[in-house]
Amino acid sequence: MALPTMTAEQRSEALAKAAAVRKARSELIEQIRKGSVSLAEVLKRADKEDLVKKTKVAAVIKALPGIGPVKAAKLMDEAEIPVDRRIGGLGSRQRAALLEALNA
Repeated sequence: MALPTMTAEQRSEALAKAAAVRKARSELIEQIRKGSVSLAEVLKRADKEDLVKKTKVAAVIKALPGIGPVKAAKLMDEAEIPVDRRIGGLGSRQRAALLEALNA
């Protein structure tokens, strides 16, 4: 399928929209990193907010205080969550397993 041709104005609007989404997502990750937003809150917000729903699980877990890339990979493996999964794609069992692993 060929990509639709866009005018310069449409392209600049799309770029501006993408930049705004990236900025909002980085602000969410920073809030998680500071500890002002918990994983449980992020999972609740995913039901209502597309931005949260489309955020990768690995990015959210790595942003949690005290968790690095190795521990994040281990947690995701234990909860049987694929590396490229997004928050909105988590099932109830995966959400529960992730919260339980973090609280243990």
